[in-house]
Order: sequence, then C-alpha cells, then structure tokens
Amino acid sequence: MAGDWNKGTIEQFRAKGGKGIGPFGDKLLLLTTRGAKSGQVRTTPLVYHRDGDRYVVAASKGGAPSNPSWYHNLVKHREATVEVGREKFKVRATPIAKGPERDRLYEAHGDNFAGFKDYPKRTKRIIPVVVLERVS
Repeated sequence: MAGDWNKGTIEQFRAKGGKGIGPFGDKLLLLTTRGAKSGQVRTTPLVYHRDGDRYVVAASKGGAPSNPSWYHNLVKHREATVEVGREKFKVRATPIAKGPERDRLYEAHGDNFAGFKDYPKRTKRIIPVVVLERVS
C-alpha cells in the first residue's frame, strides 16, 4: 500500500536527516502540498535532481495512466514546503507538462534515476515535471 510505504519512508527520512534513504540515497526530498480538492496537507517523498538552484521532480506515478495527486495539488496551489536533508523551506512550483524545457528536465531526471527512462513506455500520457524554486 502506497500510504504505508510513504509513511515509513517519511519516518526514515526524518530519522536519518534525509541521508541514505533506501535505494534513493541522498536524492529524496519530502514535498508537502495542500490538497487541490480536500485542502488537506499531505507529505510525499519524491526523488529529485538539481537544475542549478532549482529542484526538479517528475510526476511519473511509476508510469501509471494518470498524474499523481501531489501534481494536481501543485497545479492548484503552487506554494508548497520541501524538506531536503535537515533543511525545510518554502517553494513555488512550476509544473511543466510539455515542450523542450520539460523534455530536457525529464531526460536529466532519467539520467539521474534510470527507472524514469522506462516510465514513458508504460503510459500514453506525457509525464510532467515540476520545478521547485525556493521563496523567501
């Protein structure tokens, strides 16, 4: 069950200060969003890569036919909170669903995490990426 996996991963992340988390090593962040419909606050562990000062995540959902809930949350409420290592800060999300910038960022994500190269083969949708930029 995804909820149990997320809960265990979040607990491990916080206990270990975001370092050495399972197969993700130090490339996992916690993204806290407000529900697009419910308004409830939810935290999701996601692998990320850096693009300069920006954090990039992919709405792959393992190649499922639909986007993950957290993606819909960020489309509606672009302000979120990120935890990287022991640091916690506010971000503004920019979802990118198509175009050359999306393609470049998704390819870089796949270069960092080989599994992401297979996800597009499992679905008919174009997997969006989300750029997370720190806000003061």
